[in-house]
Amino acid sequence: QVQLVESGGGLVQAGGSLRLSCAASGSIFSINAMGWYRQAPGKQRELVARITSGGSTNYADSVKGRFTISRDNAKNTVYLQMNSLKPEDTAVYYCNAEDWSPIGRLDYWGQGTQVTVSS
Repeated sequence: QVQLVESGGGLVQAGGSLRLSCAASGSIFSINAMGWYRQAPGKQRELVARITSGGSTNYADSVKGRFTISRDNAKNTVYLQMNSLKPEDTAVYYCNAEDWSPIGRLDYWGQGTQVTVSS
C-alpha cells in the first residue's frame, strides 16, 4: 500500500503561482510513476503532469510551458510548480502513484487539494 498526502493548494489571482507537494509513504519501492490529476466541477478527472521513476515527464497540452513536475527522491515527494495560472486551472488537484504490478496497474490517490484561480 502507498499513502499520498498533498499540500500547497489555495486561492491565487490569475497570473500567479502555486506549488503543490505530494509526499509518499508505505510501499514506495513499488511506485513506477507519479503524477497530478485535476477535476473541475462537472468535468472528468484529467491528467495534468506525470513523471516516471526513470525521470520521463509528460504534460497536458493546456499546461505545457506553465507547469513543471519534479521529484525529490530523498524525501519521496513530488512537486507541481504552477506558474501563469488561469481561472480555467481551478480544480481539485489529486496526486497519483502508479504501481505496474504483475497483475496489472494499481493506482493510489491522495485526498485532493483545492486550487482556485480568480480572474
